[in-house]
Amino acid sequence: MSLPVEAAEALQTFQNAAGWEQRARLLMQFGDRLPPLSDADKCEANRVHGCESQVWLVGELRDGHWQFAASSDARMIRGLVALLLLRVNGLNAEELQQVDLPDWFNQLGLSRQLSPSRSNGLNAVLKRMNELAG
Repeated sequence: MSLPVEAAEALQTFQNAAGWEQRARLLMQFGDRLPPLSDADKCEANRVHGCESQVWLVGELRDGHWQFAASSDARMIRGLVALLLLRVNGLNAEELQQVDLPDWFNQLGLSRQLSPSRSNGLNAVLKRMNELAG
């Protein structure tokens, strides 16, 4: 399965990063660039359960392809979610189900950043995306 263009660019950026600190900085920058959700979107119905931090997710189907937007109150999670969005935005429902989350963060060199609770949280976000797409 080929990567969306923006995901491929992000992957290149992370793979060119010199070491862990630079990747951590990049992660924060990706999170900071995430467009903010409106207060109306930050409602209980859009909250992803299973995350220690608060994460909100909205999705919209455009011409058979999904576009998601998300936000989190935790900066590190915002960065991880931003990278997940790059990986999934523009996919159809079938492609979305084939996304391998551990593999994606492994390729980015961010596996170390995925504590079990963060990993569970991101899996909950991906699961919610699949529920919306289902």
